[in-house]
Amino acid sequence: MTMIMVNIFEVKAKLSEYLEAVGRGERVLICKRNQPVAELRAVESTRTAPRPIGGGPHAFSVPESFFEPMPEEWLSGFESGPVFPGSTLSTGPKQPSRAAERSPSYSADGRKPRRK
Repeated sequence: MTMIMVNIFEVKAKLSEYLEAVGRGERVLICKRNQPVAELRAVESTRTAPRPIGGGPHAFSVPESFFEPMPEEWLSGFESGPVFPGSTLSTGPKQPSRAAERSPSYSADGRKPRRK
């Protein structure tokens, strides 16, 4: 595989020739004032067959207990327990929503600022 170095004006003039070279397996290094700025190369082929499932080195089996219902104390802990065990955050009584309250005005006399 060879690499061709060209300046931008050459690529503009002979783009189709450089694309043919890329199709043959060459790489084209595009330069601006002899400083590399981009590389033109062929697109790698994508996988056409689906990836095999379960071929990893850490294969495991799901135990039957996974499909059994969870104990009631676990479920109640999810719904009413602390967000993080041992923390002060909880899902206890919530603060009332302030969505319906008016936003505070920002002027000293309470009027909206005038448009200019």
